[in-house]
Amino acid sequence: MSDIAIKVDHATKRYGERVILDQIELDVIKGETLVIMGGSGSGKSTLLRMMIGTVPVDGGNIAVMGRTICGLSTEELSEYHKSIGVLFQSGALYNSMTLGENVALPLREHTDLQDETIDIIVKIKLELVGLREHTDKLPSEISGGMKKRAGLARAMALDPQILFYDEPSAGLDPVTSAEIDELIIKLNKVLGVTSVVVTHEMDSAFRIADRMVLLDRGKFIRCGTPAEMRASTDPFVKQFINGLTEGPLTERRQSDEYVDDLLDIKV
Repeated sequence: MSDIAIKVDHATKRYGERVILDQIELDVIKGETLVIMGGSGSGKSTLLRMMIGTVPVDGGNIAVMGRTICGLSTEELSEYHKSIGVLFQSGALYNSMTLGENVALPLREHTDLQDETIDIIVKIKLELVGLREHTDKLPSEISGGMKKRAGLARAMALDPQILFYDEPSAGLDPVTSAEIDELIIKLNKVLGVTSVVVTHEMDSAFRIADRMVLLDRGKFIRCGTPAEMRASTDPFVKQFINGLTEGPLTERRQSDEYVDDLLDIKV
């Protein structure tokens, strides 16, 4: 049985004449945490959405657990979405619902489980993220970090094989960010899920990653373990992970073409 959870095979994305992702090749191994890094306009968020299935691929293919997700019908895509979990930047909770009701929502929409069973599952998921005692609170009554954890509990409601994280540390203070990182590590170990994380936060990336991928302007730059990335002599990698102001990334971003790209579309 293959140990590849996600295979990105020459995946390409265009908006008009602009190539946002250019022939990306990447394997995500089952059970690992893969971190996708890159600056604004690198294409990392677009790649994540293509893996999730919310952005279509214009060329190449993406296969998840051995099955292509390109060209799926609406019903097939809905079934695929039941097998994955997504933590959005904001947590994307419904403000009119309690945390428990938010976590229960996927179970009520996609299963025929009894209310008593759903209540038990909700408690288990909230316990996993340390929020069981806050089940009856509204999102407005909790902190930003707690909202992220509640969003993660909801993402896990249907026991997904793969979890996708979109900038999980965005907007959080360093201590809370570290707590979210520890939770990601814990869930991978406890649940055995595969995690794909998009971030530009270097501390977070090196804390959680089994492997890391760097993109720049839609092109694949480098992939490796945290130790391999730290030891890399590639000028792109060295500049990005060390936050240097001079290097090939700066030269690219000073071009008029790059500025136009950012003004036209967020990727």
